[in-house]
Amino acid sequence: MDDIFVINTITELNRLLNQDTTKHPLVAVIDFSKVDTYGQDYTRMSSGFYTIVLKNHCHGKFKYGRKYYDFEEGTLLCMAPNQVMTIEKNEEPQKEVAGWGLFFHPDLFRATTLARKMKDYTFFSYDVNEALHLSDAEKQTLNDCVAKIEEELSQNIDKHSQTLIVSNIELFLNYCSRYYDRQFITRANSNKGVLAKFEDALTEYFTSEDLKEKGLPTVKYLADLMSLSANYLSDLLKRETGKNAQEHIHYHLIEEAKNRLLISTESVSEIAYELGFDYPQYFSKIFKKKTGMSPAEYRNLN
Repeated sequence: MDDIFVINTITELNRLLNQDTTKHPLVAVIDFSKVDTYGQDYTRMSSGFYTIVLKNHCHGKFKYGRKYYDFEEGTLLCMAPNQVMTIEKNEEPQKEVAGWGLFFHPDLFRATTLARKMKDYTFFSYDVNEALHLSDAEKQTLNDCVAKIEEELSQNIDKHSQTLIVSNIELFLNYCSRYYDRQFITRANSNKGVLAKFEDALTEYFTSEDLKEKGLPTVKYLADLMSLSANYLSDLLKRETGKNAQEHIHYHLIEEAKNRLLISTESVSEIAYELGFDYPQYFSKIFKKKTGMSPAEYRNLN
């Protein structure tokens, strides 16, 4: 039960799902209504490629990390290579399964402009409970993109195939970015609660002994407190405040450092150690980068 079933290539995926293995070896579009999804009752899976799934109905539940998620109609889930998902089967009839999957290997776009842009599509590292919920119009737009990719896959591969397929995948991902921005906006009220909790967590951390003993809090540490993924939290903060999570951490650090520089007679090195830095020069570097002056210059100026 604890073993992870790894699918390394698109060809392996097609073979597993009894799909045509003679099509493009680096990308596949799969209609789940035409796939026999019965298998093990409890399967942990990981892949060597990017996975995008739109399922209107799902035979069973997905567990991603430690969280469960039941797909709702028009819900999109994106996963990067090497992430682990658990599928727990139930007894719903097979006809309940509907939707499609878009799968593409990193080798498909390594020599293209998309390779440099993939890091910007941070939603591939969101938790499953942070999936994208699509309107009918948004779903149709993405369906059209997938249909274009599927059309290319039905043709004989030529010198234009990769460019056209990658272009349509990039268009698809750009629409996903737009729709996630829309989702952040429509959840503005709930986001305010996340922001308040995040600020409270930062304030508590910077006034506790954790700062001296453990150093600066990581984005992952703070995200875990709010049951969010690090990327989702950072993107939400960027959308709502203009600063990502790391910038918020540094802001609190600089404010705390300013207070200690002005009210304490301790040396800059001692303050740096109290703020969790093993190397005072690194503290001075961050302080100067954020304020335009060294800690000593700030202290003397005030």
